[in-house]
Amino acid sequence: MVSIPRPHLPVRPVWLCGACGHPWPCGTARLSLLTEYRGNRTALLIYLATLKVEAEEQLARLTPGAPPAGLTERFLSWARARG
Repeated sequence: MVSIPRPHLPVRPVWLCGACGHPWPCGTARLSLLTEYRGNRTALLIYLATLKVEAEEQLARLTPGAPPAGLTERFLSWARARG
């Protein structure tokens, strides 16, 4: 039997990858997003910023008093165009 690879999508509200268990967006998800949004980096950044806000809210509810750290780097910094 051939196994079908699972997509690297976030599991909410913990924001881990449903396929590999790494913090989402994992490396595979990042590559997929860069491919999907090729030629439209602005749309990718808007999409990721929206998800970052959602993740901040959900992760903050899971750990009250300990705001999630490093989400800008995790969600946005890697996707910015290189100079």
